[in-house]
Amino acid sequence: MTSEGNGGAFRRRVERAAELRAVRATGMSAQEEAELAAAEEKEREKRRKVDDARRVEYLIRDAMAQGKFDNLKYAGKPIPGLGEGYDPDWWVKGLIQRENITGMAPKAILLRTEDAGLDARLDAQYSEKQVRDILQDFNKRVIDARRQLQGGPPVITSTRDVDAEVDRWRERRAAVAAAAPPPPEPEVKRSWWRRIWNGET
Repeated sequence: MTSEGNGGAFRRRVERAAELRAVRATGMSAQEEAELAAAEEKEREKRRKVDDARRVEYLIRDAMAQGKFDNLKYAGKPIPGLGEGYDPDWWVKGLIQRENITGMAPKAILLRTEDAGLDARLDAQYSEKQVRDILQDFNKRVIDARRQLQGGPPVITSTRDVDAEVDRWRERRAAVAAAAPPPPEPEVKRSWWRRIWNGET
């Protein structure tokens, strides 16, 4: 329907309302007054909806013209977390991930994470004493976490056998040393007179 058609229908309704008001002044029944009030309210509601829709459409077009929708963060990409179940701690997990915060979790989780990377940490050590100290400290913290009843997830991380881990550490070091290429032989430098004598210059 064209805007002129909409305007003509609206004008007819306004004229009808004016006629009804004129009838009311001459003496209208209660039912007729209720019908008139309902019709006026319905018309106001329609205008309010049309006005809101037009306002929203204008604001969207204006924002597009200003380029406010250009270069949005997830433009052309899937929105993370869409379709997953509701997690009441989503904002805390997002903050930890964004800010790369470490060391803030229940002990059971921290110990599991540390256990997963313990071999790499041991491989970075140069002496057996350092390896033993790290393993003994890890075992002590696992036992302490099992003794504390502070709630949270259960501690399922097991302690490590220090001697067995030291043996594994030695085996890994030997495998890395065997796979490494041999060091290059040092280049023998001859004195300048020897090079002249042999005709190398």
